[in-house]
Amino acid sequence: MLILRPELPGDEAAIFNVNQEAFGQPVEGELVDALRRADALSLSLVAEQDGQIVAHLAFSPAAVESPSGDYAALSLAPVAVLPPWQNQGIGGRLIREALLQLAARGVEGMVVLGHPDYYPRFGFVAASSLGLRWEGKYPDEAFMALEFRPGFFASRGGLVRFHPAFDRFVE
Repeated sequence: MLILRPELPGDEAAIFNVNQEAFGQPVEGELVDALRRADALSLSLVAEQDGQIVAHLAFSPAAVESPSGDYAALSLAPVAVLPPWQNQGIGGRLIREALLQLAARGVEGMVVLGHPDYYPRFGFVAASSLGLRWEGKYPDEAFMALEFRPGFFASRGGLVRFHPAFDRFVE
């Protein structure tokens, strides 16, 4: 039975492993560790099957610099599923659970840098369509946003700044 739960003390090595195996490199695991050290994991969930962590996702703070005043949002990254468990809907279940929890907390908007064919199923749209921009070197369609409160981004727009822990990992 698959259990979705918050990250607990002692999960760190398993979470690092999930990210490393899912992405084939240590970068995403190192990012999660850096966010944890900075006390910047706004939400960190795992999927556990028979006592083994098989998937993980993290949200961290993002700042938006806007002409009408700076404001806060969240950033989704990374989402990782161990290769043998991929394509079974586990990542989607984690994302849906996280979105429910964040909506209940009153979070109004979030951004993600990810695959433009995957995240729209959860309500994400091109961030540029909401007046958001980012100075990274990725295609516009890969930078997406989700508003829980209509107009949260669109009424203000602005330049998104990910948590400083991202600086050494994202160009």
